Amino acid sequence: ISGQMANMTIYSALVDFLNRTDRRREPRRIPLVMNNHIGKGGHLSSQPMGALRDYVAKDPVTEKYSVLNFPVLQDNPYRIDLEETANLLDRFDPGLIILGKSMILHPEPVAAIRKMLDTKSTRPVIMYDMAHVLGLIGPHFQNPFEEGADIITGSTHKTFYGSQRGVIGAAYEEGAPEFELWKAIERRAFPGAVSNHHLGTLLGLLMATLEMNAFKETYQPQVVANAKAFAIALADEGLEVQGDPEVGYTETHQVVVVVGYALGCAVAQELEESNIIVNFQAIPSDESFTSSSGLRMGVAEMTRFGMKEDDFVEFAAIFNEAVHGRNVG
Repeated sequence: ISGQMANMTIYSALVDFLNRTDRRREPRRIPLVMNNHIGKGGHLSSQPMGALRDYVAKDPVTEKYSVLNFPVLQDNPYRIDLEETANLLDRFDPGLIILGKSMILHPEPVAAIRKMLDTKSTRPVIMYDMAHVLGLIGPHFQNPFEEGADIITGSTHKTFYGSQRGVIGAAYEEGAPEFELWKAIERRAFPGAVSNHHLGTLLGLLMATLEMNAFKETYQPQVVANAKAFAIALADEGLEVQGDPEVGYTETHQVVVVVGYALGCAVAQELEESNIIVNFQAIPSDESFTSSSGLRMGVAEMTRFGMKEDDFVEFAAIFNEAVHGRNVG
């Protein structure tokens, strides 16, 4: 019933799959996981402090969880450093690679990472948590299965504007050795994670899916266009916008701005008084979420309500006034 539960189902199923030949011993955990650091946009559900905790092994020497974070580019920490990632994958053999973020400005490099793994004798599972960008999946953003992902998880109430539920999809064909992992996922979903299919929210998801299928060819590119227009307009207003300016700062629905060291929470509360709802956000240079310097915003909902680029340019000026203390509500 949520994206986090979908992720936990994958972790549990992978542990089950790893131990399929010997059920008598204490189950082995996933030996090594590669993921996005929570301070670089990674979601809590892919961290040892979150849902991954009970499924990833610990290093016997350091007694720390066996997690390897993707390196990021120095000039744009919102992108994975592929050269350094290749070096790490030459040295280490993760059992699971988790792509996807809660602060995501660019597509994840699924194809590039899949290519790095072609020479490995045992290839890790590539999972893409698309919770925040599920409603953008397709030619206007990216097609993870076509790019080499094995598993996609996500939630259905963000860019995919349905009721709150979780989804799991896999690229495993029946008869292939990996299909046993899919069967384990099915078992860990039911009766593992849930005991019923929660009919109360299923109808809402059905209606959202029908709407998405009918309007995605206009909705998806408009979301990205609106985010770019909003980001560029905010930069023109003088705000410090994160991401790559060469692509309009963002290639998703999200726009991230810096409002000052550790001021994110306070500014978000002030904006709420003007009926502007945002997330305060730790940016990659912050030491923790308690010192969040940024705001994370999404344009998907208001795009669905009909706003276009010019509307977001106009709103950027209003937003700038609100950030600087004026009540615009």
